Amino acid sequence: MLLKKLSIVVYRIQTIFNQYTKTNYLHMRRIGFFFIGKYMLLFLGVFLTGCTETKKDNAPWESLFDGETLKGWERMGGEAPYSIRNGAIVGTTTHNTANTFLTTTKMYDDFIFEVTFKVDTTMNSGVQIRSNSFEYYRDGRVHGYQVEIDPSDRAWSGGIYDESRRGWLNPISENTQAQKAFKKNEWNHYRIEAIGDTIKTWVNDVPASHLIDDKTASGFIALQVHSIKEDMQEGTEIIWKDIKILTDSLSKYSRKTPLEPIITRNRLTIDEKKNGWQLLWDGETTNGWRGARLDEFPDKGWKIEEGVLMVLSSGGEESAAGGDIVTRDVYGDFELKVDFKLTEGANSGIKYYVDTDINKGPGSSIGLEYQILDDQRHPDAKKGNHEGSRTVASLYDLIKADINKPIKSIGDWNTAHIISKDNHVEHWLNGTKVLEYERKSDTYRKLVSESKYVKWPNFGEAEKGHILLQDHGDHVSFRNIKIKPIATNSL
Repeated sequence: MLLKKLSIVVYRIQTIFNQYTKTNYLHMRRIGFFFIGKYMLLFLGVFLTGCTETKKDNAPWESLFDGETLKGWERMGGEAPYSIRNGAIVGTTTHNTANTFLTTTKMYDDFIFEVTFKVDTTMNSGVQIRSNSFEYYRDGRVHGYQVEIDPSDRAWSGGIYDESRRGWLNPISENTQAQKAFKKNEWNHYRIEAIGDTIKTWVNDVPASHLIDDKTASGFIALQVHSIKEDMQEGTEIIWKDIKILTDSLSKYSRKTPLEPIITRNRLTIDEKKNGWQLLWDGETTNGWRGARLDEFPDKGWKIEEGVLMVLSSGGEESAAGGDIVTRDVYGDFELKVDFKLTEGANSGIKYYVDTDINKGPGSSIGLEYQILDDQRHPDAKKGNHEGSRTVASLYDLIKADINKPIKSIGDWNTAHIISKDNHVEHWLNGTKVLEYERKSDTYRKLVSESKYVKWPNFGEAEKGHILLQDHGDHVSFRNIKIKPIATNSL
């Protein structure tokens, strides 16, 4: 717009100047207007030329697409085809297939990524970043951060969605400038910065998202062709070109954004709120918790720091320092998610259906336990009446977790997920189901009769109970503690 206005100004000055010089040449020479006019035109010409020149980009970009082949890319998920046309990658919708991804064969952690694309207005698509496909996770399903491409009237293009995991993390429902920046039926440009735990996006140079989340630090980049319903037209296209990435000197080339960040740690996502999840810990205080044998929270043995709840090391003895902590409320059917991080040789646990009035003596309060353990270094991994039933994610001393469970390295965060509904219980670890059982069944009661819990009548069969985090004398960290109460006998 500025260049157009300047061009009009130059044209008008030139016209006036030419007309004036035809009739007032001698007069102009006397007052020097001739030279003033010439230099004014020269100045405007130079200014106009400077405005039209594009600032040179000296960043060491690496092209991810050679314009001729799909070298460095592979297809995952569904069967939608990807082809090359006029130096661009073309993805085409197909009936009867799942979401289809064209993924880089190389993995990336911190980077700046740019791409230009054009999408049919009937399609939904996206760019996957820090995404993965593991055999143990939903049979290899692609999952991870997705920068949305949304040409619908909702206009959430540039928002951040967690594909096949947590759902929306950073929708742009309130970012009207970014919503308006997307151009239907035209080429659009995305810039995506993923540096440390921070992800920022731009749509046609307009800031769209600003997310702080450390769920995944590394993965592939992928282009998506979304699945379509039977009543939708097959053969619609999304086209990508100018695909490039920057992995060096990121602090030098990273851009600032005016957007306030959305922080996911110890907060509910938009989809969790819609689905009835509640925070069990606010990330800052001891509200909602007390000692298992106390009216208040323990004054020692536990620490809150930078959004992390830690049980401190005290020599490995069970409940000998601060002791276990429990929720003030009790729960019947529920889903529970807890992030936990182990130190070397550590032992702890998450218990449920806990009755704090049972076992007033030494040791931990009684309840069903999702075991938390360093299987490689803690001797408890080889103990128990049922082989392997004291290893991480197992139902402690009763049922062994799947041997192929996806446990992460010591010092990395893991996610425990427990589902208990109508006496059917499942233990999940990092998105993978590792065991299931039926509370109160004959099989369950037989296991109890063969375990250390045989001395406790009706062990684990309470209708409601507290959620407990165990103090086993080792340093273990917790965060993102969330629960979803489930109505009894609900479908």
